[in-house]
Amino acid sequence: MIPDGLLLWHKDGIAYVMNEKTNAWIQVRELSRTFTNGEVETRALRGITFEMVPGEFLAVTGPSGGGKSTLLHILGLRDRGTGGSVRLLDRELATLGNRERTLLRRKLGCIDQNAGLVGELSVYENVELPLVFLGMKRKERRKRVEELLDRLKLSHRLHHRPAQLSGGQQQRIAFARAIASRPELLLADEPTGNLDSANRVLLMDLLSDFNRQGGSIVMVTHSAKDASYAHRILHLNDGSLLSENQAQHLHP
Repeated sequence: MIPDGLLLWHKDGIAYVMNEKTNAWIQVRELSRTFTNGEVETRALRGITFEMVPGEFLAVTGPSGGGKSTLLHILGLRDRGTGGSVRLLDRELATLGNRERTLLRRKLGCIDQNAGLVGELSVYENVELPLVFLGMKRKERRKRVEELLDRLKLSHRLHHRPAQLSGGQQQRIAFARAIASRPELLLADEPTGNLDSANRVLLMDLLSDFNRQGGSIVMVTHSAKDASYAHRILHLNDGSLLSENQAQHLHP
């Protein structure tokens, strides 16, 4: 049964669930990124081209230094390409000014290998933070944060500081913070890299659940098991896109 407000999208024999209220869409054309340090140039991306449909879960794999994180940083508006074009959520990034990029960034959620929680804030305050920036009313913020923490079985940690949590708990809080604003696109950079097997499966199940509810995901990973949760896998090496395959589902 597909929840109300969601549509079933078929592409190349694969069924995707997408949210009809969003315009989540990625179109990358001949994207390049060159870093210059004095007279030394490093080509991190070399003419990358791919597309992503709404509601898709896309994994990006490859060896360290292959360009995976650079690609994610460009999609997350933390960096800019030096050639080619990127169309993100129906907007051409090259045409956006700083204010427009800031507004677009609000439609994105990000989770990294290191949870990146604010040590001086409580668990509740960390998850609430993006909602404060959005100007959401306090009553609405409390309701959403408490619902998220209850769903993640972390309500009993509401007033704890990050240092009082395990690594797995911290990453689950980072996930809650990333989706608190109900982003159209979630960008995940090695989200399970510091987790043990049990917490890795738990976090990947949370990402899959977000995707099943219509959320789009681009995830960078070294793990074949993590990549198997995706619909499709892009393999990068030395800044080039070597292959693009349907994921083979290895998880239970």
